[in-house]
Amino acid sequence: MSRGICPRVNSCGSFWILSAVIFAAHLIDVDAYSCHEVKTAFQLRQVGPLHRVPETPGTDVDLMICKHQGPSCCTRKMEESYQLAVKRETLQNIQSYSYELEHLISGHSDAFQDMFQYLLSFSQGHLSSLLEGTYPSLSRHALPHVNQLFASLSLYLRGANVSVEASVHQFFNNLFPLVYTRLINPGIEGNMMVGIEMGDCLRMIRQDVNPFGSHPAVMAQEMAEALGAGRQLGLALEEGLEVMNATEHVSMSKECVKGLVKMVYCSHCRGLTLIKPCVGYCLNVMRGCLASVSELDQPWRRYTSLLEQLTHAMAGHHSLELALLGVRDHVNEALLYAQLHGPLITATVDKVCGLSTGAPTSMQPTSPEVTTSSVTSTSLPPSAAPSQSLPEQWQSQLAHLRREFLMYLQRYKSFFAALPEMLCEGDNVVDDSTCWSGEDVVESYTGRVVGNGLHAQRQNPEVKVRSPNPTLAEVKERLELFNQETQEKFPKLGQMEAWDELGSGETEEGSTTDCDDEDGCQASGDGQEHTSHTASSGGKPLGRQPGGESPRENPSKPPSVKVIGGSATSSWAQLWSLALLFAALCLQWTLF
Repeated sequence: MSRGICPRVNSCGSFWILSAVIFAAHLIDVDAYSCHEVKTAFQLRQVGPLHRVPETPGTDVDLMICKHQGPSCCTRKMEESYQLAVKRETLQNIQSYSYELEHLISGHSDAFQDMFQYLLSFSQGHLSSLLEGTYPSLSRHALPHVNQLFASLSLYLRGANVSVEASVHQFFNNLFPLVYTRLINPGIEGNMMVGIEMGDCLRMIRQDVNPFGSHPAVMAQEMAEALGAGRQLGLALEEGLEVMNATEHVSMSKECVKGLVKMVYCSHCRGLTLIKPCVGYCLNVMRGCLASVSELDQPWRRYTSLLEQLTHAMAGHHSLELALLGVRDHVNEALLYAQLHGPLITATVDKVCGLSTGAPTSMQPTSPEVTTSSVTSTSLPPSAAPSQSLPEQWQSQLAHLRREFLMYLQRYKSFFAALPEMLCEGDNVVDDSTCWSGEDVVESYTGRVVGNGLHAQRQNPEVKVRSPNPTLAEVKERLELFNQETQEKFPKLGQMEAWDELGSGETEEGSTTDCDDEDGCQASGDGQEHTSHTASSGGKPLGRQPGGESPRENPSKPPSVKVIGGSATSSWAQLWSLALLFAALCLQWTLF
């Protein structure tokens, strides 16, 4: 009987001994598996309150995202902290990549606007000097109208709802009473009753009487065309900043946040704080999270193409500078025209306004304060002689800004399509063996890697994309509308030369130059061999030489003119060059 009992006792004892050993081993394993490294990572990455991390892993943890077999160093509270942290970190990573693009747009937006204001300021001073030096009888009363004209042009370039043509014609409307009473019929301005009544009448009939010939209409057309591209460029840069701002603050869906937590932090729950995600796995997560962002790719590519074409239209042929520098000459020619046709204008005004001014002292043309002989073909303004190039020290810094801006813009044409790849490169992932797949440490990711965009996410095994982000869908629609409106306003933009063919470093007929003709790099003359300066830092656009010198060693002097206050003098040109250099230096300081 004892033999019968003993085997049973020995068998039971063996079972309990084995169970005790397994339980003890399990306790030893749990004690050995510390959460110290997890707590350290939790603290270093500022995930949340440190007390949420347990000292040792738990065996019965009810997790929502980081579920796995075995003990875990995570808790439900830690998962909540991980969700907040991963959203913050992802947005910071997006902002770190978009910062340079946003800074590029904002910096050049400010630089272009500063250059516009410099051009307006100098053109205004140019015209004011004409009135003060050549038409002193007009200047005191005409200068407020000059100020009003250029204030309107400034607002227009900044995007205000102002008409360039209306502003120019209003300027000449206001100028006509002064010209009539001080140049054509000097002496009647003292009659206040006649002056007030006639002033109103003259402003109303100016375009019908046409006392200034075709000069107001020509000036209005030139200004509208030249300033239109500059204005649209400013609006385009503002639109780009709004797109970037919306992207940087994009909201993330719950599915996206769960996918990010699983990719970044669920490995920590097993104590694996140093393992990194597999590249393919990371791409699936990021492409799922940024599916709506990637939808901006096509309209953004079109937008950058329009930016290139607008920049070239505005600065490529110096149209803006020529138009603004030609304001003085248009006004001067208009005043000369009015003086030379004074008797006819007087007769017409007497009939239309019904106010007798008395016969002028002579029916012969009044002597203009600037003789017509002084306005010769050799002193025509640049706007009147498009075949002539600007003096070398007038070669616009706008062309250099254009070159620099477009050179950097090339890097960001595919920004929204490449953003997921940028977030899944470098130290963020592991391309070799032993990487994190979201479930375990593997030698390679075996899941299907999907492409960009909402449609491709239907096959995404990591993140479910249920609907497009409404904010980004609105941004996309607005950007597409802006592109369409820009193309409608400037239908010839698509017919202009591509940036790849102008100033990209490639040249025609075997020449080697790093800048295009509009930048003043090609020697003027009859096709003689010329020397060009190449960029000293590979890939960077040719900028100003040290000390602000022009790339050309022997700049031509500005042409001398006979009309007082007519075309610019050499001293004016030097001041112009210094101001442009100052604006360019301000841009470089902002960018770097």
